[in-house]
Amino acid sequence: MNYERYEPLLISGDALEFKFNSIGPKGEISIVVQFAETDDPGIYNLAFGNLLPDGCIDDHVKNDNRDRNKILATVAAAIYEFSFRRPEKLIFFTGSTSARTRLYRMAITNNLIELSIDFEIYGVNLINNTFWAETFEKAKEYYGFVIKRKNN
Repeated sequence: MNYERYEPLLISGDALEFKFNSIGPKGEISIVVQFAETDDPGIYNLAFGNLLPDGCIDDHVKNDNRDRNKILATVAAAIYEFSFRRPEKLIFFTGSTSARTRLYRMAITNNLIELSIDFEIYGVNLINNTFWAETFEKAKEYYGFVIKRKNN
């Protein structure tokens, strides 16, 4: 993604957690990006949001710090680093609301050519309590997304 992003991007030793600060009209807000192994060790769940004092993530808050694209570009940088270290793993993500899922779909769509160079990208829907993944299509609604680093 050719957007400005936040630096520094602090990376935990195991590259499962990344931290940076959002800076805007609402002040400086600590953001955390976490990759958590799911029941399937080949799939990691991506979550990000405000870092709370207890270390948890608030992924429902609206910061209104006017830096959405900069935050998404920084999250993308975390995905690049995570997938560089674990290229065989799949990364699943969805929005905490349908509006956020739509935002992620738009971000993928707007950067699909560039992202497709490095990643296999799938849209995921829940059908009869089963997740189904298909090659990502622009303008199609999905429950979530799965990406995997290509072997370039």
